[in-house]
Amino acid sequence: MSGLSKQSGQSAQLRALAHGYVQGVGYRFFSRREALALGLRGYVRNRGDGTVEVVAEGERSALERYLLRLERGPSEAEVEWVDATWTQAGDSFSDFQIRH
Repeated sequence: MSGLSKQSGQSAQLRALAHGYVQGVGYRFFSRREALALGLRGYVRNRGDGTVEVVAEGERSALERYLLRLERGPSEAEVEWVDATWTQAGDSFSDFQIRH
């Protein structure tokens, strides 16, 4: 158990790509609100292919909760799936932004 809690306190970076009906339905605003509530830093942006990209840094346990919320999305969205990649945090963000 102590090894698990030690791992969950470590800083990490989550790169997520949400697929489905995720643009024009408040997904970016939802993503930012949820990230701020969990104390995460990074950004969210729409991509030209219809997906939404999220890059977030913070404690691994908070990022895991965040990923579950991204998979659900706001009520107007229809998230089909989210591709997630985990890496070491780069500490390159000071807040969480919506990028255009």
